[in-house]
Formats: sequence, C-alpha cells, structure tokens
Amino acid sequence: MKTGRLIAVVGPSGVGKDSVMAGLMARHPDLRVAKRVITRPSDAGGEAFDGVSPDEFARLMGQGAFALSWQAHGLSYGIPAKVADWVAAGHDVIANLSRNILADAAAQFAQLVVLSITASPAVLASRLAARGREDAQDIAARLARQVPLPAGLNIVEIDNSGTLEAAIAAAEAGLFKG
Repeated sequence: MKTGRLIAVVGPSGVGKDSVMAGLMARHPDLRVAKRVITRPSDAGGEAFDGVSPDEFARLMGQGAFALSWQAHGLSYGIPAKVADWVAAGHDVIANLSRNILADAAAQFAQLVVLSITASPAVLASRLAARGREDAQDIAARLARQVPLPAGLNIVEIDNSGTLEAAIAAAEAGLFKG
C-alpha cells in the first residue's frame, strides 16, 4: 500500500493559505484536511477549527490526541493524531502548519511536502490592512518577521501576489505533477 503525504502549508499571515488550500481541496476531493485544534473561541472566525480552552488543550495533549502541537502568537495549536493514520493508510492530508514545527513534522512524516506560499510585501500589507485586525505598526512587525524553512525538506514554493486562480494552479502543478 502506498503511504500518503502530509502537505504542510506555510507562509506569512495574509498570504492566502486558507484560500489556496480550499482551491486545492475543491480540485482534489480525495485530499483530506487536518482541522486544527486551537486555544481560541470557536466563533473567532477565519479558518474552520476546533476551539478549546487552554486547560482542555493540555488535557488532550496529555492523552496523546495530537500528531503535532505548537505555540504561536499566545495560542496553542494541535493537529489531531488521526492525521498520522490517514497518511499511513495512503491518503494525502493537507494542513496549515507553523514554519517552526516543520522539523518535527519531517521527523514524524516521511512523506512530508511543504507548500510554502509567498507574496510581495505590498500585497501582504494590503491584505492584512483589509482584515482590520491590526494597526499599521503591528502589520509592519508581521512583515519584518522572517522564519526560515529548515534545510533538506521537499519544498514547493508558490507566489500568491497575483490571482488566487494562478496560485492554486501553481500549487496544483507543484504538488500533483503526474
């Protein structure tokens, strides 16, 4: 039986990770999505996720409920353990991950592919401003933050500065070639 892949989608805030993921899932209905567990209210908006309290997250972590977990921006994030079962069963699974957890993901998933999405600073600044969640100083700080990708990973890099359709097509070409 063929082992599936964990497709880790990474990139800065505002780059369009969720939009590109949705486009890929629409074109590849057999692609499974890893719904993240996050310590924020379920009605916070944005991506589909399971919101839990910090205490509940700690309880779940203690029970081994996560294949991967990390902290970022004052929140805890987890990828459910069932993702490892899906990959082992031959399914490709797509997940929005932090660049900081990629080394752990590579250690756990032999067939890890990183979809690194980039966009020009001007495009990112415009998208972040349109969200209305951060002021200009916070946006500038986000844009200045650089997190390098670990060496030795299978990386597909695409630019999402143009149309969403072009970014989805580039991602599809890089991930599903042949």
